[in-house]
Amino acid sequence: MNFDVSELAGQDRYRLLNGGVTPRPIAWISTRSKAGIDNIAPYSFFTVASCNPPVLLYTQVTQRSGLNKDTLQNLLETGECVVNIVTRELLEKMNITSASIDKNDSEFELAGLAHCVSETVSPLSVKNSPIRYECCLRETIPLGDLPAGGTVVLLDVKSIFVRDDLYRDGLINQELIDSVGKMGGDGYSPTSTYLALDRP
Repeated sequence: MNFDVSELAGQDRYRLLNGGVTPRPIAWISTRSKAGIDNIAPYSFFTVASCNPPVLLYTQVTQRSGLNKDTLQNLLETGECVVNIVTRELLEKMNITSASIDKNDSEFELAGLAHCVSETVSPLSVKNSPIRYECCLRETIPLGDLPAGGTVVLLDVKSIFVRDDLYRDGLINQELIDSVGKMGGDGYSPTSTYLALDRP
C-alpha cells in the first residue's frame, strides 16, 4: 500500500510517521519556569544533531491549541534544560509526566519523581536517570503552526552526567544502560536484548 501524503489528513500522516520511524530514543526534558515551577515532559522526536559542537535536537509537535508546550515556553524564557535518559525502571514515572496539567503544577510532584540539583543549569535533574545532558537553548526552527506541525529545538550541551558503573575505557556500556525506545501509539521498546555487529 502506498500513500500520497498530499491526500492524507494530518492525523493520518502523524500515525504513519510516528508508527514507522521506530524505535525512537526519548528525551525526558526538565525545565524551570520564570516563576520557579519545575516541569518535566517526554519527547520521542529526539536525536544527536552534532558532536562538534555538541548539540542535541528534539521536536515539539504542535498541539491542537497551537500553544507551545510548557517545555518549549520555559526554554524560550530561561534558555536552560536537562535531557534525562529514560530507563525501564523510570518508564512508568515518565509516562505519568506526559499528562497535561496546569502550568503552575509540577510533574516532578505529580509523579513522585526523585530529583537532584544540576551542575551547570537551574532546572532539576532526574536523580535515577543514568545519563543526563545539561543544555542551553541554541535555536528554534518552526516548521509549521498547524496541529501536528512542529518546532525543531537545538540544544547546546554544557555538561554530561554518566553514572559511574556505566563508564568504562572512555565508552558508555550499551548493555547496561537499559534505555527505552518509543514505538507508535502507546508502545515502548526496552533494550534488554543487545546485539552488536562489527562494521565492515
